Amino acid sequence: MISAIAVRIAEAWLLCAVLQAILWRIAEKTRNAGIVDVGWAQSFTAVILVFALQPLTSRGNWLPLAIVVIAWSTRLTCYLIARGAVTGREEGRYADLRRRWALHASKRFFFFFQAQAALAAVLSTAFVIPFVTPAWDGGGLRVFGAMVAAGGVAGEAFADAQLRKFKKDPGNVGKVCDTGLWSYSRHPNYFFEWLVWLGFAIYGLAFAPAGLLALVGQAIIFGSIWSVTGIPPTENQALRSKGEAYRDYQRRVSKFIPLPPR
Repeated sequence: MISAIAVRIAEAWLLCAVLQAILWRIAEKTRNAGIVDVGWAQSFTAVILVFALQPLTSRGNWLPLAIVVIAWSTRLTCYLIARGAVTGREEGRYADLRRRWALHASKRFFFFFQAQAALAAVLSTAFVIPFVTPAWDGGGLRVFGAMVAAGGVAGEAFADAQLRKFKKDPGNVGKVCDTGLWSYSRHPNYFFEWLVWLGFAIYGLAFAPAGLLALVGQAIIFGSIWSVTGIPPTENQALRSKGEAYRDYQRRVSKFIPLPPR
């Protein structure tokens, strides 16, 4: 089983590496490195399809998880494209990296794209076990895990739609979005993203002990959201652009878990 897992993760990494290499070439021409996010999101659909070509278990073991992963991956891909990750202006964080890296930007962006491919392969450990070992749970954990993950996909889509609607209103320029889900959490999109991966981890418990590998993806996503690329830079940018209005928002609204506002 260990060798089967290793082979499939290696296949996932190779697939993601090729995809990101192609997207890096496109980014070189368009001067928009935001396409790396599109590649990262869509790579999980590609990985699931590769896993599904050579399963060692029955379809009932992996199909519910595969459906949710593809739904999550496709929704996120479409959202990023609609937001301009392919054809719009380069996002501020990538434009800043391009300025800082200057003459070395091309080479460093290549390694950055490949780092995202490697991350996608590591996170694929959350999906691989159901394809190589049978479940022991009788279906209960798999149903619950799939429902939690599906709820996360729906919640994230709802939060993104509310934020997009708020930003489209010219009267809201410079204001803090504190309506709908955003009045209960300062980052409902991140919360529901974590919920998706929590659902994947719960699904993996149906294949314990090997399925405990699914906890790796959940831990990486939570750590990234909480401490690295999620909440800290988002809040720092909001404080720079909105100042005291955002500080007041911080005092009133939960940082992560949706709770009644203070």
